[in-house]
Amino acid sequence: MAVEKRKILWTVIVPAVVLFAGIAAAVTMMALKPDVETRAPIVAAPLVRVATVELETRLLTVMSQGTVSPRTESQLVPEVAGRVIWVSDSFASGGFFEKGEALVRVDPFDYDQALVTARSELARSKVRLAQEEAEAVVARREWEELGRGDGTPLALREPQLEDARAAVNAAVANVERAERNRERTVIQAPYAGRIRQKSVDVGQFISLGAPIAAIYAVDAAEVRLPLPDDDLAFVTLPMTYRGGATARVQPTVVLSTNFAGERHEWKGRIVRTEGEIDPATRMIHAVARVDNPYAPGDNPRRPPLNAGMFVQAEIEGRQVEGVAVLPRAALRTGSRTWIIDAESRLRYRDVTVLRATETEVIVSEGLKDGELVVLSPLDANTDGMLVRIADEEGKSL
Repeated sequence: MAVEKRKILWTVIVPAVVLFAGIAAAVTMMALKPDVETRAPIVAAPLVRVATVELETRLLTVMSQGTVSPRTESQLVPEVAGRVIWVSDSFASGGFFEKGEALVRVDPFDYDQALVTARSELARSKVRLAQEEAEAVVARREWEELGRGDGTPLALREPQLEDARAAVNAAVANVERAERNRERTVIQAPYAGRIRQKSVDVGQFISLGAPIAAIYAVDAAEVRLPLPDDDLAFVTLPMTYRGGATARVQPTVVLSTNFAGERHEWKGRIVRTEGEIDPATRMIHAVARVDNPYAPGDNPRRPPLNAGMFVQAEIEGRQVEGVAVLPRAALRTGSRTWIIDAESRLRYRDVTVLRATETEVIVSEGLKDGELVVLSPLDANTDGMLVRIADEEGKSL
């Protein structure tokens, strides 16, 4: 019995005592706890990067690209036929030549003989004319002695005299033709240029009118530059109108390309626009011209502006005043920017965008000199929201 009483004591009374002791301890702790001061949550204003508006005068430029081509190119065609007996050292692919320089010589033997024959025929014609003139004088004297009125042209030998004169003129023309053909055995350069491709050499027989080389002039090079309609508002191009009136403006253009790991530039001008708009791209083509493209420049490593070279072009455009040039990040959806007022609060501002590129935006209206424009993106923003301005190192000012 005593054992059972002890078991009941440990299983019932002891747990009850422990429970009551815990409750008493909890009540005591709650009664003795200090009062907690309630504070409102602190929300930090977002940190943003800004750009200061500086109104300035900006010279606009328009970018394009194209391939260099000669201003003048043609086929070198012989005006006589014959066997080639000599070619110039310049008569090779890539060779330079000057205007009037002899490039190819054709065997002149047949043309020398033709010239001798033509001169002989001229001498005979002159002898016949002299005879006819003498006979005409005799015929007129005899007719006058007969005293029978005016003589007929045939009796006075006028038709014979005209025929003799015509024969002399024809002989003179034949001599001139033979002399020109003899001169044409020396094929000369029509202008200062360069050989693109040759198709004959010494010993070959060339035919009249068959091209023997492709050549082009080196006085100037041209580049066709496609321009979209949007860019035409920023540059003034030379336009040709019916009646011959042509805009005299010729904007400056800078052509550039990479060659042997170095950037090189050439200066030129826009000389004309082509007469049609490309039906596929809806672009207009401006033609840039660079004078003396094969002359050496200030940089001895700069190559000639060779035909076929692909170049980038920067065309000088209009000058605009009182515009703000900002990073592209300053422009939000549409034509809106965020500025910061004197109380460091965010304000929406609608602006007039003159031009926007991948790196910058040019604003013509809507911003004042000295205003701060937000560059940082904000996930949640409202008009009047308080912000903090970061310095160049990203710290709060």
